[in-house]
Amino acid sequence: MKFDGQTLAGNTGFKVGKKVLLVVVLLLLALLPMFPNSAYLVSTVTLIMIYMALGQMWNLLGGYAGLLSLGMQAFIGIGGYSLAVFSIDAGLNIFVAVFLGGVISVLFGLVVSPALFKMTGVYFAIGTWVVAEALMIFFSNWSVVDYAKGIMIRSVYFLTGEQIYYIAVLLGVISVLVVYLLMRSKTGLALMAIRDNPAAAESMGVKIFSTKLKCYMIACFFTGITGGVAYINLAYITPSASISTQWTIAMTFMVIIGGIGTMEGPIIGSIIYVALTQYLYNFPGISMTILGAIAVAAIMVVPNGIMGTIHNKTGFELLSPRRIMPPDWKKLLGVERAKEQVEAAGDKASKKE
Repeated sequence: MKFDGQTLAGNTGFKVGKKVLLVVVLLLLALLPMFPNSAYLVSTVTLIMIYMALGQMWNLLGGYAGLLSLGMQAFIGIGGYSLAVFSIDAGLNIFVAVFLGGVISVLFGLVVSPALFKMTGVYFAIGTWVVAEALMIFFSNWSVVDYAKGIMIRSVYFLTGEQIYYIAVLLGVISVLVVYLLMRSKTGLALMAIRDNPAAAESMGVKIFSTKLKCYMIACFFTGITGGVAYINLAYITPSASISTQWTIAMTFMVIIGGIGTMEGPIIGSIIYVALTQYLYNFPGISMTILGAIAVAAIMVVPNGIMGTIHNKTGFELLSPRRIMPPDWKKLLGVERAKEQVEAAGDKASKKE
């Protein structure tokens, strides 16, 4: 059975049901560490939240702005190394260090964006990848970060697994909220217009460069923050691991499997990705091959991703970035009244003739 998306989303009972579901999920996340024998589940959900935040930022760029980046791992490395350097060498609080990682990510994004935004499509993707690879080589030869030897992030040793869990959950929830609010703003509408037809968007007055830059800066900041949180969890960082294409593979996999251009896609995708990687630890050496085969099979079966396919068939969206017009929108906007005035004016003109 196929439902009309607008009717379904506009149904009062459906709206209440969505709110109840969201409250229940948040409550379960808050109470999870209190359950007995939940240590493994807590560590798994910690990973899911970190990957979900990364997926939301990649989806913001690729799914809503049409900026398919293969270089977001650069900002993960910046965030991770900011945590290590500022908290160990400078003695700053780890949360201040994580925030500074986000700020430095934005500054780095500002430096490289003028050149990157001159590229489109596959050229933009390759350009971002080249920037990330160059940064990885730079970090591997930089004495400040101890070259490629790696750094034990001793400043995070005092944190318990439960505390790291709550940090990750807070990050995951904020990342979803930021993307949701952004996509329901004028900037979000402009981003989707640019993605669908840049020429038409520009002709309607959309400032393409500034809109893309704003979106890119938000993604840079939160990816840098997430990189810091990821390395709070890992507590050891090297250039080859922190600025690795493995992060981009994970983000791309999550968003494509979950549903690119949907709010729920990165959430579903992060759960699937973490569950698969946990299981595929049993198959060292061929785990990436298996993961790639699963991705190809999923794309063939559900080309729009899981949530994209569900939305196309049922109209269901748990977190819709779209504005749903109320049933009496014509009355609220005065459309019917304007129509009557036009018809009345037409009648008067015909009578005069």
